[in-house]
Amino acid sequence: MGIKKVESIWVDGHLVPWDDATEHVLAHTMHYGVGAFEGIRAYQRTDGRTQIFRLREHIERLLDSSAICTMDVPFTRDQLMQACIDVVRANKMTSCYLRPLVYMGYGALGLGSLEPPIRTMVACYEWGSYLGDEGLKKGIRCMIPGFTRANSNAVMNKGKICGQYVTSVLAKRMAIKSGFEEALMLDPQGFVAEGSGENIFIIKHGVVRTPPTSAAILAGITRDTVITLLREQGVEVREEPIARDELYIADEVFLTGTAAEITPVRDIDHRKIGRGEAGPVTRRLQESFFSVVKGTDTKHNDWLAFV
Repeated sequence: MGIKKVESIWVDGHLVPWDDATEHVLAHTMHYGVGAFEGIRAYQRTDGRTQIFRLREHIERLLDSSAICTMDVPFTRDQLMQACIDVVRANKMTSCYLRPLVYMGYGALGLGSLEPPIRTMVACYEWGSYLGDEGLKKGIRCMIPGFTRANSNAVMNKGKICGQYVTSVLAKRMAIKSGFEEALMLDPQGFVAEGSGENIFIIKHGVVRTPPTSAAILAGITRDTVITLLREQGVEVREEPIARDELYIADEVFLTGTAAEITPVRDIDHRKIGRGEAGPVTRRLQESFFSVVKGTDTKHNDWLAFV
């Protein structure tokens, strides 16, 4: 899926033309992957207004990830939130995907060099359903590849850090080349961790379970949203370890993330999940979620930053 060019990108405090938002090939992050990023969505609601979903939480996590990477961001949370709003307005977008990035620019290539400048940018562009419109409705097919999600002593799992996604990229590419839409990762102990870029939930006998944030997972913002919405519906949600074979015998499985939104899983490793389609709990959850981000739900307006 190509990125459709828009007019401008916010770079280090200024809106610049799309074609001028470039970096030197010797930028430190390009070579070693030390950078922090976010994926954020803006949606147009039924009343015509555009809102950026959980913008504050995304920017706070961006700053946390940057701190983990020992990068001192030269902008405040409020400045970065405003940068996201400005980018959406400047490009006259009603719905879009936003990509903030904090990275180390051109300066020196020593591993521990403190010379490279810390640079910050926010881009936005059109992006539909990450795993496909059909996937949102009918569910996707997943596989568990031979890649393990590293433990928290090997990588900083609570940071959304550029270089840490190499394993996810390789796992995802393997899944696609093998005829699946997504890869599911296990942790070093063999428990379920997450997808290549999504958190995972399973449902058995009406109880929803998901790995705890103490596991080798990213503490997803959509994950947190989903837990809140499910509990408001009276659904029991448990944050606890999940064994691999529990995936195969679940009544429902779904993935969550800014890009994936709430995507049902209908098949894992050639095993049909439940009825092989989006189940009733997943469908009700999708309705609640899209009512918040696109519809008329006003109960959670504190999650919305209107443009």
